[in-house]
Amino acid sequence: MKITEVRLFPSESRDGKLKAFATMTFDDWFVVRNVKIIQGTSGLFVAMPSRKTMDACVKCGFKNTRGSRYCNQCGKEQPRKEISKEDDNGEKQSGHMDIAHPITPECRLYIQDQVLQAYEKEMKGPGRQRKEVAENPGINPVPEEKIEAEAFVEPVKETAREELVPDKDKDIEL
Repeated sequence: MKITEVRLFPSESRDGKLKAFATMTFDDWFVVRNVKIIQGTSGLFVAMPSRKTMDACVKCGFKNTRGSRYCNQCGKEQPRKEISKEDDNGEKQSGHMDIAHPITPECRLYIQDQVLQAYEKEMKGPGRQRKEVAENPGINPVPEEKIEAEAFVEPVKETAREELVPDKDKDIEL
């Protein structure tokens, strides 16, 4: 399977580490959404879509987010669990569980390369430069390349209001 499309949705997080969300399309057939591009200590990396893990309340059995201090249903204080400790299978419990993820290291590298290439291209594109100039008026604008439209959209034909409103004299059958 090959990635045939990567769509990016820039995002600003409070700490500035989350740079964008991405949507990957495989072979024009299968889509994976909510892939995150994150600024780490050693550069950008790609995080696969995940969800918070849940633990059952000791009193009522209601599912609460792992690490919650109190049950959202009954209010009983929950025993504190180490969020980063290993589970029974020896896998780390980070408080999040991947929804979709690559199985092999080669697949992970392929996905990361494709998504980060699209991100770098987006950040260096003319649309990004226009945005930076608009945000910082002191910057000299970069000359824009001529953009040729691939498809011409015809203007909407204006129609008189009378043509849209049924004639009062005509009978309308229901």
